[in-house]
Amino acid sequence: MTQHYRVGVDIGGTFTDLIVVHEETGAFAVGKVLTTPDDPSQAVETVLSETLQRAGIDLAGVQHLVHGTTLVTNAVIERKGAKTALLTTQGFRDSIEIGRENRYDLYDLMLEQPRPLVPRYLRFDVPQRTLADGSSLQALDENYVEQLACELAQNGIEAIAITFLHSFTNPTDERAARAAVLRAAPHLRISISSDVVPEIREFERASTTIANVYVQARVERYLRELEARLQRLGFAGNFFLMLSSGGIATVDTAVRYPVRLLESGPAAGALAATAYGLASGHADVLSFDMGGTTAKLCVIDQGRPLIAHDFEVDRKYRFKKGSGLPIKIPVIEMIEIGTGGGSIARVDALGLLKVGPDSAGSAPGPVCYGRGGREPTVTDADLILGYLDPGYFLGGQMKLDLAAARQAIKSKIADKLNLSVEAAAWGIHQIANENMANAARVHVLERGKDPHRFPLFAFGGAGPVHAYRLALALGSPILLAPLGAGVMSTVGFLSAPLAFDFVRSWPLRLNAPDWTHANHLLSEMEVEGQALLTASGVPPASITHEREVDMRYVGQGYAIRVPLPAGMLNAAHIPMLLTAFEKVYRELYERLGPPVPVEILNWRVVSAGPRPDLRLQMTAATSNTQTAHKGERPAYFPEADGFVNTPIYDRYQLAPGTTFTGPAIVEERESTVIIGPGGRCQIDEQWNLIVEMG
Repeated sequence: MTQHYRVGVDIGGTFTDLIVVHEETGAFAVGKVLTTPDDPSQAVETVLSETLQRAGIDLAGVQHLVHGTTLVTNAVIERKGAKTALLTTQGFRDSIEIGRENRYDLYDLMLEQPRPLVPRYLRFDVPQRTLADGSSLQALDENYVEQLACELAQNGIEAIAITFLHSFTNPTDERAARAAVLRAAPHLRISISSDVVPEIREFERASTTIANVYVQARVERYLRELEARLQRLGFAGNFFLMLSSGGIATVDTAVRYPVRLLESGPAAGALAATAYGLASGHADVLSFDMGGTTAKLCVIDQGRPLIAHDFEVDRKYRFKKGSGLPIKIPVIEMIEIGTGGGSIARVDALGLLKVGPDSAGSAPGPVCYGRGGREPTVTDADLILGYLDPGYFLGGQMKLDLAAARQAIKSKIADKLNLSVEAAAWGIHQIANENMANAARVHVLERGKDPHRFPLFAFGGAGPVHAYRLALALGSPILLAPLGAGVMSTVGFLSAPLAFDFVRSWPLRLNAPDWTHANHLLSEMEVEGQALLTASGVPPASITHEREVDMRYVGQGYAIRVPLPAGMLNAAHIPMLLTAFEKVYRELYERLGPPVPVEILNWRVVSAGPRPDLRLQMTAATSNTQTAHKGERPAYFPEADGFVNTPIYDRYQLAPGTTFTGPAIVEERESTVIIGPGGRCQIDEQWNLIVEMG
């Protein structure tokens, strides 16, 4: 009998994680190796080969592999994309540098603005002008475009982005310009904004289109090389990529729209939190993913992660909005904090202890890894506090050097602050927690939510170590830590459907008498989604289309997303749309706006295939805590004013129904859960560790 398996692979800043699941039984195996920054595909090949060999699985049985990559983000940050030119409407070549003319930090006299991917000397005015209603004021000069494209190709240009003013209302000139470029230089890569992001806002649309074509060649080379590696290993199944919006796509679609891969890894973690939260009866959770480099938090509201349609990459100040290049794509909305296991601790010029945002990453990594690291990190502090077992890190595959960690924190932190090594380690640990708690609190409140009612769902290699203190700081009622928390993002890859998002900008006031064009736009997007997913192998009958619109009071600068019913729209839907708009508006701002008309700005459709039914089969285990008890070791808890001999439990021997209380340490191969005094713990039917906060 042929065995069918599905694989999810996530490349993080420090580790590359993998899960392989049997499609029928749900039996699974996981793997984790250090990321290889110079060639990420090498770590993918290594973790896949090692995990399958350890589990006794033939790669020929793997039918479905989903991958998340940071390649797009890295290519933009490191400026390692193609040599790209921009063709834009005459008089608008500088719009991507002028941007919004705002200062993201009013008091920084040395403020650096984000640098466009295309320098000014490669930005060209094209005789052409389309008006806001889609009519043409000046016809496109195709001969000019052909001559320019020929000259650019002769001078080493590899890619061209075409962004004309108001092309989202009428893409004719952009398509004609693309055809003219291809006649003159067929080998050039081209992205046009009416394909990549047919949406209002010239600056963001141009920036997104440029980024798409800038990374296209690099992404295609990487994906084709990874496909070749997999084929050499014997993989003959379907290979998919996770999109930033939480859907998955084929390699061909990813190559066409590589900018959609920017946040593919973090998106998978939010999907995993959603699936596990629903299975445990918690439709509202706060997803907390802490790895080696960063921590990411996402609000899961009523069983769905919040989605944003704006994003920034390559920020000059990593955590300051407005300091990066705007990318207008659908992305699971989350906040990223520069706090991870590898975050470096230091004493600043004022004698204050600081943690992050810079990280030791995987090369060289924390001092305790023994790979050449010299700067103390959060992981080094956690080891000193007794939260990590130096002999059981990654299940014993990597031995941690406690003495080296102590020496680094002593010389770089404790001696400078006149503290003991243990006090300095606790300071590092707690500052990391407070950094995350402050950011999480603001993120949740800005979305009109109450952090006190959201259980905290913690995963990632370092997440469960810090989750108890973070939950206390946020006032969360419950902490959930799933089995396999260290590789939980990979589960999200396997719970995502094939899906793609579409958008069209066309302003319409709610009191408009004619909805014909609106229905045409929605139908057009649904037909396009149906064709794309059918070509990807999804049965037409199983494809669904979900609609949303961006609405605002007339005169407002920005809009909010409101769900839209299926079927043909007409004037009879106006009261329902207005009620839905006011409901969302009140949730966000706790009041309604001025008594002015309401309009729809953008029309959106998400086309999706069926969501996979992922159920992991857990191995049988005893519910007797005495069997699961591995021993004790001293661990630091401030409630006890120091170190306490703390019971250690084997995560794999804690079956549903098991209960115990903190303080406790629960260990598995890829992560460790720390439970403080007063925490009441139980294992639920989904094998999640549920901690009621003391």
